[in-house]
Order: sequence, then C-alpha cells, then structure tokens
Amino acid sequence: MNALTERVRAAYRRIAQVDRPEIWIDLRPEADVLAEAAALAERGLPLYGKLVAVKGNIDVAGLPTTAGCPAYAYKPDADAPVVARLRAAGALVLGTTNLDQFATGLVGTRSPYGAVRNAVDPAYVSGGSSSGSAVAVALGLVDLALGTDTAGSGRVPAAFNGIVGLKPTPGLLPTEGVVPACRSIDCVTLFARTVEEATFALTCLAEPAQVHTGRFRIGVPDELGPLADGWAEAFSSAVADYAAAGAEVTTVDMSTFLEAAQLLYGGAFVAERYTAVGEFLERHPDDCDPVVHGIITAARDIRAHQLFADQETLTRLRTQALAVLAGVDALLVPTTTEHPTLAEVAADPVAVNARLGRFTNSTNLFGLSALAVPAGTVAGRPFGVMLVGAPHDDLKLVALAGLRGERVPIVVVGAHLRGQPLNHELTSRGGRFVSEVTTAESYRLYALDTVPPKPGLVRVKSGGVPIAAEVWDLPARGFGEFVSKIPAPLAIGKVELADGSRVSGFLCEPAATEGAEDISAKGGWLAHLS
Repeated sequence: MNALTERVRAAYRRIAQVDRPEIWIDLRPEADVLAEAAALAERGLPLYGKLVAVKGNIDVAGLPTTAGCPAYAYKPDADAPVVARLRAAGALVLGTTNLDQFATGLVGTRSPYGAVRNAVDPAYVSGGSSSGSAVAVALGLVDLALGTDTAGSGRVPAAFNGIVGLKPTPGLLPTEGVVPACRSIDCVTLFARTVEEATFALTCLAEPAQVHTGRFRIGVPDELGPLADGWAEAFSSAVADYAAAGAEVTTVDMSTFLEAAQLLYGGAFVAERYTAVGEFLERHPDDCDPVVHGIITAARDIRAHQLFADQETLTRLRTQALAVLAGVDALLVPTTTEHPTLAEVAADPVAVNARLGRFTNSTNLFGLSALAVPAGTVAGRPFGVMLVGAPHDDLKLVALAGLRGERVPIVVVGAHLRGQPLNHELTSRGGRFVSEVTTAESYRLYALDTVPPKPGLVRVKSGGVPIAAEVWDLPARGFGEFVSKIPAPLAIGKVELADGSRVSGFLCEPAATEGAEDISAKGGWLAHLS
C-alpha cells in the first residue's frame, strides 16, 4: 500500500468517524478514488494527492450537479474548468458538498440535504452558502475545497469554522460549469486550513498578479457597527497584531462599502438570481427551500428602471471605494457580525442572514479581492477577520496575512490532530500543519476519561514506545494564548522526537493516568480511535 492510497483510506475513515452526513451531497465510492489514486503516476504534479471537496453547484464529471435542489439535478458531461485544473494538477476529488440552495444564503441551513452544523460547535450554523466545503476542510476530511462567493459565501463559513477562505478577484478563476447565482459577480473560492495552502492552490489554478510592496498600510473602519459580544475586542486584538508586526494602521470611512452592501439584496441586483433559476423555482415550488424560493421569485417583479438606477449608484460608489483603497494596501474588517445558532436562524431566517453580509456583500459588486483568515476565538468559537484589496491584489493580501512574526512549533498527539474535535484551537489562532512525526521510544500513551476524549502522553524511564504525533506551528501570540487555556492534567513540556530533537508539546501528569487505559501498543491516538 503506497502513501497516497493510505491517505485516501484515512480520509474515508475520518469521514466515517466524524459522522457528519449533512456535509456531503454525493460522496464518491472509496474504491473509485483509490483507483484514481493508483493511476496518478506523476508524483511531480503540484497538487499530487491533495484531497478535495467541491461545492454542489460546481460540475464534477460523474456526479450530479444539484445546487442543493434534487429536482434541479443534471449529470454534467465534463468537469467545470476549475475542477479540471485541480485534477490536472494531481488533486483527487472526494465528492460534492452541501450548500444553501442555489447558493442563496450565508447560513448553511437552507438545504433539503440538511442544515450543515458548525465544525466546532454543532449547535451553531456553519455559515453558507459554501457550508459543506468549509466544514469538510475544518474537520480535516479534505485538504482543500472549492466554494463559490457572491455575497460572502466563501468567507463567512471560513470565519465560522476557523479556516481560510480565499476569494480571488472576480474572473481570476473561471465560473463556467458553475450554476450561477448572480452570474456577473460570482466567484469560485478556495478553502484551506492555512493561507499558504490556499495560496499555493490558487497559483496552481490561475496566474494572480505578482505584487511587491514595502511596509503595509491597513485601513480599519472608523465605526464597526453592532457586533456580537466580545467581537469588537477580538477585532481590536487582531488590529494590534498587524500593528505589532509593522503595518501602519489608519481609520477609514466604510460608509461607501456599507451602502453598496445594501444594494445586493435590497436593490435590483437580486433580479440576476431570478434570471439564473427563477423560472425553475416557479415551476417547482414544492421542491425548493421556502426561504430561497421567496427571495428569488420576489425579484421577478423588479422594474427595469430600478436596475439602471442601481447601476448608476453602484458606479458612483465603486469610484469612491477605489479612492478609499488607493490610500491603503488593504482594508481589515471583521469577516461577519455575529455567529447565530441553528435555532436563531430558524426563528428569523431572513433578518439573521442579512446581518451577516454587512462587510462581505459589497466586495464582488466592486470587483475586489478578499481573504478571510482566522483571528482567534470568542466564547470558544472561531473569530475571523477579512482583508479586502483592490482588483488583482490577491497576492498582496496573502503577504499581508503573513505579517505574523516568529512562529513557535508544538507537538500534538490527540484531540488537536487534524480532523479531531479540538484542531480548531490551533487553526483559529493561525496554526498550520508542519509534518507527521513519531516520538522517541520514551513514552506511554493513555486514554483519559475527558470530554472530548483525549490521550495523555507520559515520559517513562523504561518500557517506552514511539507514539505517532503531528508538529504544528503557531504565531508567538497565538501560541501564548493557546498554552494559557490548556486544562490540567495536561501541560506543555519538551517532547523528544525520533530524530532526537526536542519540541514543545503536550504531556500529562503521571498521576492522572491511574486507572486509565494504556493504549501505547496501538502506536497513537488515531489508531486507538479506529
């Protein structure tokens, strides 16, 4: 069994383990993906063996394209160009993912395939419309995922699940083979656990403009408006991080962006959604989500003169927005405004959804680039910020996101591994995966009686065995915050690896292992779980 075959098998084991069927619309049979992996003879391909999920409104040959509506489904003759490019670069597509029906929503609940629950706290929404794709990445089921973004669908779910959402300049990635929402401003977006992974994938699929710049100047809103409890403080902390890393921070007037945001659904531009799928919804009302049906069919009666008036308004606002951006390298804003529960969305689906797009709705109307990145946690759930730049400033935003200073490595052996329930505590603080490793033959591993289940790694004088582990690294600030929240009996100490190096990592107080199951013979936590 080669390494790629084992990666595929491990992915399907993780999918079964997390038991989140609402993530997927169509999951390819494991045997089919294994056969495709065996045929990937060219190991030099840039995305060789990367496992990918594709949003269910993007064509994948051999699978139905549903856009979240079974009655709408059709079998495409070929991959969408962006999917074809992924496969040509060596990636393996595992399946298509759930979404707010017809990509209409920022919540991830408007689907007959089920509401997609948040990767960190299942009582909360995943965000949408690219819900399944974001959660598949956040839970470590795939390395990368494709989404789409019209009003924030590739950024809001990234923020809610503690991952990266890279929304390129409109047109940079082709949208052929994508069921349109608003065809003139739709974008294909990339989800990954780190900025580096998302950026590398983008450069494999397109040729973003190369941007070279010196010191960065970041604009932050002079007024944030209402935010969830603790979010303003979390945003201030993110701003302080960028300033500490050398960026110049200035306040800007965001009123132009906020006014344009209201146009996307409050004006005539929503009529483009009716052009895309409105007639289908009229013919199949019983097959459609009632909220989606109401939003799109209501656009049927918008008068033509309102569209031209809104276009004139948008032209004026875009000129003003570009003038704001001309004075800074990027805007830094909270990605969204609050994180609702499933129950809160069910109680007031339209109003809650509308509030989430305050900072994201205007981006594609203006033709801008954007990058959503994790920025810590609030009340135990991920908090994210968004960098917004001028058209074709995609790589400038990447460079800005990299202003993090020193990074600190850490060894994890249990619930913080990829795909495990506490992995978000690393990713939401800017953590990135470095490598799989094993410890020196000096340790025993025990299954502790905790919620969620965790192992305890104990160094012993004799009778030790090597234990499978992962090395991650964190920004210095994120490392300090992470370590400060580790509960007893776990602690951070120096873990000796098989190569003789000593890296900070999780250790357990020996007294806490009394009566705990010794699982050392299994060689690691994932082997114990499987």
